[in-house]
Amino acid sequence: MNSIELFAGAGGLGIGLHQAGFHPVKVVEWDSYCCETIRKNKRRRVPVVSSWPLFEGDIKSINFEEFAGQIDLVSGGPPCQPFSLGGKHRASDDSRDMFPEAIRTVRQTQPKAFLFENVKGLTRASFNNYFEYIRLQLEHPNLIINENESWPDHLKRLERHHTSGVRNDLHYNVVFRVINAANYGVPQKRERIFFVGFRDDLGIEWSFPEETHSLDALIWHQLNDGSYWDVHEVPRNLQFISQRMRQRANSIIDKPKLLPWPTIRDAIKDLPNPEGEFFSTISSFSDHRFQPGAKAYPGHTGSFLDEPAKTLKAGVHGVPGGENMLALPDGRVRYFTIRESARLQTFPDNYIFHGSWSETMRQLGNAVPVKLAGLIGMDVANHLKAIA
Repeated sequence: MNSIELFAGAGGLGIGLHQAGFHPVKVVEWDSYCCETIRKNKRRRVPVVSSWPLFEGDIKSINFEEFAGQIDLVSGGPPCQPFSLGGKHRASDDSRDMFPEAIRTVRQTQPKAFLFENVKGLTRASFNNYFEYIRLQLEHPNLIINENESWPDHLKRLERHHTSGVRNDLHYNVVFRVINAANYGVPQKRERIFFVGFRDDLGIEWSFPEETHSLDALIWHQLNDGSYWDVHEVPRNLQFISQRMRQRANSIIDKPKLLPWPTIRDAIKDLPNPEGEFFSTISSFSDHRFQPGAKAYPGHTGSFLDEPAKTLKAGVHGVPGGENMLALPDGRVRYFTIRESARLQTFPDNYIFHGSWSETMRQLGNAVPVKLAGLIGMDVANHLKAIA
């Protein structure tokens, strides 16, 4: 199935969708470091990106009309700084808001489906009107803003068109949901919003895949039957478990049916200790080097080894250290290595990154977990195949 990948970043969303059966005819990214990450892996013939036709540059310079009627999926993560909880919340007044370009791509290519991801901050109450504006534009991409028309006036026109019931132009049935990646087997508590739309002439009925993992199941395996510790061959120790989880255990009566949330220990158990004395001579894992200087301070205490990681973040002015640290059972903290962070974002181990530790952590902090992208993408692909 043909796809177009916009705002590709380091490749997380695109890799997951590639694994689900979508093969991009164009991959667009403006950031030179992210592009070099993709190019490095192309040169190394890493299968998930080896055939990607990468375009480095401004999406505004691209006319996608040549692909009209040929595309199954348009996907991407429009730059999220205007809506990030760590950003400046400028939304529609921010030139970094790339949703208009994502909508233009849909309008010009008329794909069978699209999948866009953004930060949870987009759902803040202060953004309610602009959130609805984005949704209605995705549903009616041909109803474009007029010259000198403000976005609130355009929103009113979209609302009138939407409620008229008239569907004689390009129209998509759109659903959205805030998803916690840990609920789908990613070792990270990462909440993001996903928009998925299907062209309405296809008659596809769709909903997001059912969750497969849960916090309660993790608590059960750690505090009730203890199987988590047996698997890892370490002594059961409540010191490793947060007070919040211990309190919640008292309310879980029956064994949960879902799988347990994967933890940091699950994700990195086979990686050697980057602080080890002979580490440099024994490690066969790329991008797995100790980064000194980690310090905990109030509100930034790192992630517990035996829980999913806190959300990896890119930061507005560099990497926020406390969010990208591991809290060890002995009370020390250290930064995640690049490879550990890639594991938490479920990138393949043969995928490498370009740039310094802080630059690479920015790329990883902005990425979509590969596994989550693949799960949603596979469900979208199966529905498209069913009508082929």
